[in-house]
Amino acid sequence: MSASSDVTLIGELLVCVRPKVMAGLMRYFRDFDLAEEAFQNSCLRALQSWPLKGRPRDAAAWLILVGRNATIEDVRRRQRTEPLPSADRLLTEIDDGESLAAERLDGSHYRDDILRLLFMCCQPGLPLTQQIALALRVVCGMSPLQIANAFLVNERAMQQRITRAKTAVANSGLPFEPPSLAEREERLTSVLGIIYLTFNQGYTAGPNHAGHSPLCTEAIRLARLLLGLFPSEPEVMGLAALLLIHQSRWASRFDESGCLVSMDQQDRELWDQELIAEGVALIDKAMRHRSTGPYQIQAALAAVHVQATAGKTDWVQIERLYGALERLQPSPVIALNRAVAVSEISGPQVALDLIDPLAHALSGYFNYFGVRGSLLLKLGRAEEACTAFDRAIALSRTAAEAVYIRSQIDACIRLAAGEAGHQLS
Repeated sequence: MSASSDVTLIGELLVCVRPKVMAGLMRYFRDFDLAEEAFQNSCLRALQSWPLKGRPRDAAAWLILVGRNATIEDVRRRQRTEPLPSADRLLTEIDDGESLAAERLDGSHYRDDILRLLFMCCQPGLPLTQQIALALRVVCGMSPLQIANAFLVNERAMQQRITRAKTAVANSGLPFEPPSLAEREERLTSVLGIIYLTFNQGYTAGPNHAGHSPLCTEAIRLARLLLGLFPSEPEVMGLAALLLIHQSRWASRFDESGCLVSMDQQDRELWDQELIAEGVALIDKAMRHRSTGPYQIQAALAAVHVQATAGKTDWVQIERLYGALERLQPSPVIALNRAVAVSEISGPQVALDLIDPLAHALSGYFNYFGVRGSLLLKLGRAEEACTAFDRAIALSRTAAEAVYIRSQIDACIRLAAGEAGHQLS
């Protein structure tokens, strides 16, 4: 194996173990910035050491120990030139030779370091969006730009949101301890949002993105762990079902050149039927509780798609589900998706009339212009469709999305050429 490929594999491993390492480092430092600094220190040393000496058997434990010790040394050096109020706490009772195996998390309700850290990030004094953004940054290592894309805001605004969240937590005086059972239930909505956005970031990254597999796998693992903590919560079942059904189609979502493949063109033989069956069983169980929530509806939508035979999707049912979702969570993105279903039932012009009022709210959303371009193309308005697709490419988040939109522009060109030939004949 070449040195470059080994470094690539190490980089992928660092992405995968980051949540566990950050959770362990937070137990030592109780400070987001110090824990992130420690993680960066340990990653740097791993990239220097592992290619020469080989990767340790327990990479996460190695990173926690090395990151902790390196950062403690940095704290000691800074102490000589500037005061650090928390230094005494940081440096007490530290034995560099102690076994990490003896330093297990306490709290009988928390059987996973990462879930514990997620609940810690979801401090009740923070707005929901700040809680989610903070956890995505600290736990999952997503960049401010990646998180901004998930929230459909600009990068600067998201960076400010994350900074405010860190400052608020640092100044709150709230303990970094596991919340009670009642407090966990209050914070469940935030944790569900974190897991969903983590999966979504990996799912939309594209086939060649090094981070997509760890993020998707980690989100599904967290959803299953959360289901173990809340086995009777319908929305937890709904989220788990949604992620499983989406993940079942991963192998068919891109062609050999890395171009995104629309669902109606995907090879259904590549779909993972075990994941589909697990997801459908979960959503059926959730619906029996008769306490409908947005994740359950989204899972039901995904189930309708994967259970349909090719070319025979129940668009009426999909439109009804989007209508129910829009009533629970009014959103221009949901309205856009509902319009896609309407186009299959009532035609492209009716759908186009529905999305026109969304233009301002979704002016920075690539999929709005992709849908608009597709509807215009079906109406034979090739020039307008090309303009919309050009805008979609400019706003696309990944190369795969851009390539897919480019294929739509090619269709516009073919249509325009056909119209010109017809006029000349």
